[in-house]
Amino acid sequence: MENRESNQDNRGGGQRQRSYQRNSGGGGRRPSSRFRGRRRRVCAFCADKTKVLDWKKADDLRRYVGDSGEILPRRKNGLCARHQRSMAVAIKRARHLALLPYTNDHIRIMSNG
Repeated sequence: MENRESNQDNRGGGQRQRSYQRNSGGGGRRPSSRFRGRRRRVCAFCADKTKVLDWKKADDLRRYVGDSGEILPRRKNGLCARHQRSMAVAIKRARHLALLPYTNDHIRIMSNG
């Protein structure tokens, strides 16, 4: 009888101990030392109020288009969400008017002709 009681105690206590041990590890992820001290880039258009997004300035828009013609994501070009949306609209308008290329093939055609 003593064995049964001790087995029952071990079953219930073991599960509680495991959950307790799992949660007692300090909690949360440790911050990575790789990103410590790095500041978030400020949007160029938010910082400089005089800059205006315009589809007519194709040279300025080329900075935000990749080598193969795709629009670069926010994490690469450092724009805020508002200016990224307006930048995408300006690039699409410039593409429609043939000021910017759609793809890599269009880059070759535009530079030759």
